[in-house]
Amino acid sequence: MTEASALPGQPRGGVISGPATARAWCVLAPNPSPMTLDGTNTWIVAEPDSDLAVVIDPGPLDESHLRAVIDTAERAGKRIALTLLTHGHPDHSDGAARFAELTGSSVRALDPALRLGDEGLDAGEVITTGGLELRVVPTPGHTGDSLSFHLPADRAVLTGDTILGRGTTVVAHPDGRLGDYLDSLRRLRSLTVDDGVATVLPGHGPVLNDAQGAVEFYLAHRAHRLAQVETAVEAGHRTPAAVVASVYADVDRSLWPAAELSVRAQLDYLGEHGLIEG
Repeated sequence: MTEASALPGQPRGGVISGPATARAWCVLAPNPSPMTLDGTNTWIVAEPDSDLAVVIDPGPLDESHLRAVIDTAERAGKRIALTLLTHGHPDHSDGAARFAELTGSSVRALDPALRLGDEGLDAGEVITTGGLELRVVPTPGHTGDSLSFHLPADRAVLTGDTILGRGTTVVAHPDGRLGDYLDSLRRLRSLTVDDGVATVLPGHGPVLNDAQGAVEFYLAHRAHRLAQVETAVEAGHRTPAAVVASVYADVDRSLWPAAELSVRAQLDYLGEHGLIEG
């Protein structure tokens, strides 16, 4: 879910659906909106010479989309063996149960309520399917259950809604927490510095070719927003709605309800750190 229209990192131009790296292919869901951008990116990930594939975020409950994902994998000679969820928001997860029926694959997620099968996902876990290696990276903040998946062979990370291909994400208060989100961004930055991650495969919007630049943009954006919120409170704007009207005056009003979620998270963060009075 996005709250702004700025471009972090270096977005890849052209059509969003299609091959993004040697191992990752995007199938764009037909659910565009101000909050989902062009729609939800469903990712098919597989080793080029394997007949098994992993799908990340099957997306909304849209039969034509779910079948398009399966058809795309089958045209490449692959069977979907596993489904993973970055988090439980409906635009990423509502189609998971039906997708499991269509493919016979289990669904693994951090939230037990979203799982279909006996296995969940643990921080630092390495998933190997058909020779593919995906590393589970905990990235809470957008939601409490948000995960990213590191694809080391392609020097890429699949970020769900933690980093988007366009704009910045909402910290969905009260489930999402800003302190957690900032820690998650720093964790992703260390992947770019220590593990050579160069590409962001986001849950919405185009692929980003400058992963480190994207993370730095997000960290700077959050610092700037926090300063704006603190200033607004000092100026007498005491309610989240009043802060939104002051800080987000240049943002489309249709996004103000989502912006208010982030403001509530920012106010909590500032209060917890003694930067504003409760």
